Amino acid sequence: MTTDDENRPVRRRVTLTGISSRAWEHPADRGALSALRELRGFDDVVKTFFGMWNERGFRLSYLAGSIRVDHRQYPRVYQRFTEAASTLDIAELPELYVSQSPIINGSAIGLDKPFIVITTGAVEKLDDDELRAMLGHELGHVRSGHAVYKTIMMILTSWAANISWIPIGAIALRAIIAGMLEWWRKAELSADRAGLLAGQDPAASLRLLMKLAGGGDLSQIDTTAFLEQAAEYEGGGDIRDSIHKLGMTAWSTHPFPVARASELRKWVDSGAYAAILGGDYPHRDSDGDSSFSEDAKAAAKSYREDFANSQDPLVGLLRRVGDGASDMAGAAAGRAMNWASDARRRARGDGNGGDPEAS
Repeated sequence: MTTDDENRPVRRRVTLTGISSRAWEHPADRGALSALRELRGFDDVVKTFFGMWNERGFRLSYLAGSIRVDHRQYPRVYQRFTEAASTLDIAELPELYVSQSPIINGSAIGLDKPFIVITTGAVEKLDDDELRAMLGHELGHVRSGHAVYKTIMMILTSWAANISWIPIGAIALRAIIAGMLEWWRKAELSADRAGLLAGQDPAASLRLLMKLAGGGDLSQIDTTAFLEQAAEYEGGGDIRDSIHKLGMTAWSTHPFPVARASELRKWVDSGAYAAILGGDYPHRDSDGDSSFSEDAKAAAKSYREDFANSQDPLVGLLRRVGDGASDMAGAAAGRAMNWASDARRRARGDGNGGDPEAS
């Protein structure tokens, strides 16, 4: 067993040779990405956005006001970055910057040549394993093409603020943004999976989410209690809580950390994570064979399963209402079939519906 510079045991990671981003993409995320890629002329729209948003100038702002990471600047971060990229079999590293902020955060930005930005808070508060998971998360965004669509979403959000005085245009734009935000929240779940695959340490990925929720000091935080929070958030309370959750998430780019921890735990428990480490995953050279219709079906199935398995009180009520409507429809259909059967018997001359006791 090898050790790091501080003589701690180093976890041996499996190199996921040729892995496709489809391996970690949440079905709802992949379905949305496939739909966008299938749209005729969408590339032209992206180029139009690119012309209106000066990516070079935006990159220059980080070049001027942040630290570009390499083997000389933030070498610890650079080492974790190369490790995450190597595990995900990413040969060409995007540029990585460290920006001044006490908040633990990271982002993948850009249209033509996306780059990654993390904060000084992440550098200072995350250990090596947590940092590797975070950098793998951002690399997952880049590999999935999320940075392109997130940049477009940022532009649309800016436009919505600028044309808020035009009622019809603002309403239509807000509807588009709401749809893109729903997709982006699923994209975050995808990137969490990429971060786990990059670090291959479920405990570190969970600690990262705990630190995103409560800061950098985990000495006073309990993992089991944190997961209990996630369970209470998902299914606790009553319909009033459900309505509050809808309001809290509708315009949010990220699911809450406890929800992300729960979703990542479910993915691990499903066996998908272990299967990938065992070599069972789609490869990049087969990306061209992927089917939009299959991706759309998988997305729809994912939403159906979420609805069927959700512990949220409002969703539970909707399920009961739906089951009640199904029961009513089934009963009505049964009565209609009985009536039709009686009518056919009467037409054949069998008397009062074939019932000898009918008066």
